[in-house]
Amino acid sequence: MTSLKDERALITGGASGIGRATALLFAREGAVVAVADLDEAGAQAVAREIADDGGRAIAVRCDVSQTADCQRAVQQTVEELGGLDILFNNAGIIRRADVLETTEEEWERVMAVNVKSVFLMSKYAIPVMAQAGGGVIVNTGSGWGLVGGANAVSYCASKGAVVNMTRAMALDHGAQNVRVNCVCPGDTDTGMLRNEARQLGASEEEFLLEAAERPLKRIGRPEDIAQAVLYLVSDAASFVTGATLVVDGGGLAG
Repeated sequence: MTSLKDERALITGGASGIGRATALLFAREGAVVAVADLDEAGAQAVAREIADDGGRAIAVRCDVSQTADCQRAVQQTVEELGGLDILFNNAGIIRRADVLETTEEEWERVMAVNVKSVFLMSKYAIPVMAQAGGGVIVNTGSGWGLVGGANAVSYCASKGAVVNMTRAMALDHGAQNVRVNCVCPGDTDTGMLRNEARQLGASEEEFLLEAAERPLKRIGRPEDIAQAVLYLVSDAASFVTGATLVVDGGGLAG
């Protein structure tokens, strides 16, 4: 049985999709949650949802590509929740295009949101955790951080970086009792997945049906990924660091 009673968690990209599902699950397990997102209204809605269910949460407006916002998000979490035990670096975007079709601006934006954000949030969170005796970081990678994918060169590059950054951080901060792991979802029914269909000019319905072609014959639910993150931040994973947990319905198995 997992329990996060009185743990303080900061979740980026917390207003929707995997971030929202994880925030709600963490709160049900007893954590107090800082829901960070560029979509401030969405973050506030998730925080209210947690409060309505008897939990405690705050909304934090945060552009994870900006140094000052990341520093402020950590500071606000510490000040309002009393500390920081768990950081879930979940915010991410995708551009479906190959090298020739990807603009330099698009490349830089994907790298800023998907990679730089992990660096910045961790840079400010780790000293807080270390001073308190330890903590846990989970980064959202992707199956495409482990294998290549067509027409998504910037996304694949960014998620490959997240996977290996996770390993490097685990090596660097294990002595401070900071565990760092990576969850790699397969196709999950989120707004971002549906946005991919639109970018490719495909029908959302057909795109999701094709994405379900994997051993378990369905795409992931945000709650599926949230459960994996819960395991990684819990005491059940107390000896797990530097690991990559694939949650994809068997998509990479064949």
